Amino acid sequence: MTEILASTAIATEESTTARVVDHPAWRVLKDAVETIRPWQSPDGSIDLEAEGAPPGDAVRAEIGRVVAAVEELSPLLPHDAAYHTALVADLRRWADAGFGVPDFLDSLLVFHPAAHRADGLQHLVVFPMYTQNGNPDRNLEAVVLRVVWPEWLAELERTRFDNPLFLSITFEDFTAGYDTHSAVLFPETIAVREAPERFTWGAIFCDREGARFRRVTEAAVAALSLELPADIAEMVGDQHRCQQAFALWDMVHDRTHSHGDLPFDPFMIKQRQPFWMYGLEELRCDLTAFKEAVKLEADGYGQGRDAQYAILFDRMFRFPVSGERVRNYDGLGGQLLFAYLHQHDVVRWTDNTLHIDWDRAPQVTNQLCAEIEKLYRDGIDRPKLVHWLAAYELVSTYLAPHPGSVWAKGPDALDLTLPPRKLVDDVLPDEFPLSMFFEALAKKLRTVIASTKGITAADVEQVAA
Repeated sequence: MTEILASTAIATEESTTARVVDHPAWRVLKDAVETIRPWQSPDGSIDLEAEGAPPGDAVRAEIGRVVAAVEELSPLLPHDAAYHTALVADLRRWADAGFGVPDFLDSLLVFHPAAHRADGLQHLVVFPMYTQNGNPDRNLEAVVLRVVWPEWLAELERTRFDNPLFLSITFEDFTAGYDTHSAVLFPETIAVREAPERFTWGAIFCDREGARFRRVTEAAVAALSLELPADIAEMVGDQHRCQQAFALWDMVHDRTHSHGDLPFDPFMIKQRQPFWMYGLEELRCDLTAFKEAVKLEADGYGQGRDAQYAILFDRMFRFPVSGERVRNYDGLGGQLLFAYLHQHDVVRWTDNTLHIDWDRAPQVTNQLCAEIEKLYRDGIDRPKLVHWLAAYELVSTYLAPHPGSVWAKGPDALDLTLPPRKLVDDVLPDEFPLSMFFEALAKKLRTVIASTKGITAADVEQVAA
């Protein structure tokens, strides 16, 4: 109870704190960062000798503006004081060293946002980093965010879904690297001299996820003439409910990577595997979140029902038709979910109208989860290549492989004298092409999905208003 009261007191105190983005120093900081970013190489360095390079004094002056702005804003965020002190030192050291490849390990090591989770708490974050699904270069970025940690979510994390490193967050404002499709803030994206022994946090922007979900789902529902149950239609129209659903989904998904029968490193770090293995792992985590959401709904959590349909619709409507078709493992997982539900008569496409058996959807979705869990459990007793082939068989049971696929012809078509990692070369970039249904849907949603670049809650709320 003391912990709950302390958390509430922190959140209340924070709610009276001025918004960082309303302070004049934020505009100075943002402008300085945007001035520096075009000068940087992909690795984050600034080559002062390159043709057309800015004078060193000009770069140092902009770094000085960043430092001064951070120092002016830091008193608004006393919980980040140690981080901001280390950040200023890292910025100055980068400048003193001539703007080589940046190293912000020292400031990363003292930034611990997950150790102090309070609903509404602001953070000012500045790092040289790439943004996942956004900018691949390690540019300097600045972002102001708020923690989303309502008491019901905190209670579930304490009692059912322990995940002490997880943060759900929302945007206040950001520099150009986040004017993209990126919806995560992960420490592994930050430029450092060496990876820390362990990461202490990982954060996901539930407001961007919710806003993107709403815009794409509304377009898909209209294109497919899908009739939604009243409560789900209300959820799709409610940004707050969508953010809460994604916070729950993300928290359970994130922890699932380290839970269950795991025949391999669940994060697949530095492992070369066929992309359907990554697709199955991400889908397993989503379907586990779905399964837990069904239980939560039965226990009286309205967020559990919302999370189920956030998972179903995002996976079925957006994932398969987003991004390139080169090793698109998230797209593959969405294709598999839709095909499984279709082939089990939960989803029907007739008379140019999509019909969903809402009563059977939870049961059959959990059935697919069970099939993937059995694949993993059996994989513990299999050699790697045998496991890959078993996974391919599961996917190809429901999705048609490319007619030119070597893997589809079975082990006799593969050179089994090679180590498994070499056989990955035989995987086609688009091993499981889109069905005719999704090819048509992709054309209808392409413009809408492109419009979600850089989207925030304010964008969809303005449209609704």
